[in-house]
Amino acid sequence: MRLTVLGCAGSFPGPDSACSAYLVSAGGFRLLVDFGTGAMSALQRYAGLHSVDAILLTHLHCDHMLDACSYVVVRRYAPEGKYPPLPLYGPVGAAERIVNAYGAAEGPVDDVYTFHDLKPGTFEIGPFAVTVDQVEHPVPTFGVRIEHEGKVLAYSSDTAPCDSLTALARDADLFLCEASYLDDRDNPAGLHLTGGEAGAVAREAGVGRLVLTHLVAAWGREGATVLAAEGVYDGPVEVARPGARYDL
Repeated sequence: MRLTVLGCAGSFPGPDSACSAYLVSAGGFRLLVDFGTGAMSALQRYAGLHSVDAILLTHLHCDHMLDACSYVVVRRYAPEGKYPPLPLYGPVGAAERIVNAYGAAEGPVDDVYTFHDLKPGTFEIGPFAVTVDQVEHPVPTFGVRIEHEGKVLAYSSDTAPCDSLTALARDADLFLCEASYLDDRDNPAGLHLTGGEAGAVAREAGVGRLVLTHLVAAWGREGATVLAAEGVYDGPVEVARPGARYDL
């Protein structure tokens, strides 16, 4: 199983990265987890415009799903002809969200996507066993656990500390975890994690490797975020970068 980081900027595109988008591949199958603002450019750079076999949207904030709207044009109006509908897994309301963002006057997008509503539990997408559960964020949001041939990738999506996140990350080989806030600030409750909180979840869950993501370049201090995580988690810690690949 390979993870390719397409975009990892938090809340809005940064100077060097699109918003959240992560390509998970195995056995020739490619699952795109989140498809945030600007990520289609990175998809073309690191994989290919039509390389995606399925999409999973963890929640419906723009920085995690907006390019799924732009992708309608790619699939519907390709010079070689319309592509078949692509499976898209997301929270209830994903279809309406994409239609409204793309342009309601254009009508439904069922010719582009086959929609599957997420609910807590385990199911199969291609060769992957995928487990999702709701985490703590202002809109319905799902953390993700992906298993393939004994290896585990966990992804926090956007969340404050919660028990479901720790359970999803339990014994993961790689934990891709957001760290939007700085530890020395009076941060809003119930929204995002700090580096220290991400490290604490990684420690409690016993993960093998922590990759911090969703840092907000304009507001944060990357070095301080990493140090905060390392202060509570003694495994390897690094920051996600566009184009980075991790083989599990």
